[in-house]
Amino acid sequence: MTGIVNTAGVDEAGRGPLAGEVYAAAVILNPNAPINGLRDSKKLSAKRRTDLSVEIKEKALAWAISFASVEEIDDLNILNATMLAMTRAIEALNVFPEIVLVDGNKAPILDKVNVRTIVKGDQKEPSISAASIIAKVARDERLIVLDELYPDWGFRSHKGYGTKAHIEAIKNFGVTPLHRKTFEPIKSMKLT
Repeated sequence: MTGIVNTAGVDEAGRGPLAGEVYAAAVILNPNAPINGLRDSKKLSAKRRTDLSVEIKEKALAWAISFASVEEIDDLNILNATMLAMTRAIEALNVFPEIVLVDGNKAPILDKVNVRTIVKGDQKEPSISAASIIAKVARDERLIVLDELYPDWGFRSHKGYGTKAHIEAIKNFGVTPLHRKTFEPIKSMKLT
């Protein structure tokens, strides 16, 4: 798929956590401005992700980040909310993509755009890797801000994932508006 100028890579960040929005990004790389080190965001250090995120935004032909809210996640379910966030990111691009490559085996349904899924696409396709990186950085930055609003829950460290410390914080302090009420173990705690 490389070599097609208007190929948008799309990926998400934050499907699994118990709290926070699910983010998605779409990136159309510039073939004349290569970026070294693109790979699955989970395989990069936080500093390297941040550095690459800046470089991607500077060099890409187009990029966009969007999200689906916690309320949308609870109303639609996480898969549909993820598809909504992806659609929003694609539609926010200021360059129309000829093709959209989505990480995973599910993709949003889009009119007038050829959409393909690639399992482990964030490891195989540079544009998807770029989307993975900027989505992850944006979501992590959001959780750091939310940590300042809700310091007792430790969002800065666990980013909303169901770590032991996070579960203990929920047991001790209850749920916040950031928590996904339809997700286990929150749902089974009956704290809402």
